[in-house]
Amino acid sequence: MDGRDWNHFLLPYEQAVEELKVKFKTMRGELKVRESYAPIEFVTGRVKRISSILEKAKRLSVPMDQLESGIEDIAGIRIMCQFVDDIHRVADFIRNRKDLALVNEKDYITNFKDSGYRSFHMIVEYPVQTALGLKKVLAEIQIRTLAMNFWATIEHSLNYKYKESLPDEVRLRLKKASEAAFVLDNEMSSIRQEILNAQRGFEEKSNLVSQVLTGIQDLYFYYRVREAAQFQLRFNELWENEDAWELKELSEDIKLAISRAKGNSQS
Repeated sequence: MDGRDWNHFLLPYEQAVEELKVKFKTMRGELKVRESYAPIEFVTGRVKRISSILEKAKRLSVPMDQLESGIEDIAGIRIMCQFVDDIHRVADFIRNRKDLALVNEKDYITNFKDSGYRSFHMIVEYPVQTALGLKKVLAEIQIRTLAMNFWATIEHSLNYKYKESLPDEVRLRLKKASEAAFVLDNEMSSIRQEILNAQRGFEEKSNLVSQVLTGIQDLYFYYRVREAAQFQLRFNELWENEDAWELKELSEDIKLAISRAKGNSQS
């Protein structure tokens, strides 16, 4: 083993992970605003542990002076999606980005591994601006559904326990579990629109409630205590009855009351 300073070696990878996480989370937020739906559910990232880097270098016969090019997943980003179709859409977004370069990709969803592993992998070259100048590092982006990620997490834990030599019975049961997870993904895709409609309805109601309660607090700020109290009573009744239509009317009434309160405070 060489005598490199691992802390210094890993710094650009740590920076790449943090920057890419922020960028993909920002992408999620932007799509949510533009389209009321984001194909990205959530984003995580990690830098490979030193012991894992050394083990992989040994397994792949990568010389120590070629780690930067020989180990492609020292920096790792994981993007979770609700539906399989979302995975391909996210992959398209990544291909079209100008702040990174696609090196290669592997579709383990269409061509899943013998173990049952399913995921979409993209290796990208990402430029990091360090204190010493620009440095391009490789990063692996894994795009999965929640079901795929659950299965892969369990498989990883079992492989660690059995040191990559899973008993045949465990291997068979894992493969069956992978098939069940894929059936679940396909079933969810078949009722995708119903799921999205339900999620939008929940989110709209949540936003409406926030608007109403914030508006009531604003009325207290303008010393419209009586109006605020009356609106609070109306809200409590509508909330008990789960009347979304009446909540919308209440929200509009509160907006008008706030507008009047602002006008009176300025006169």
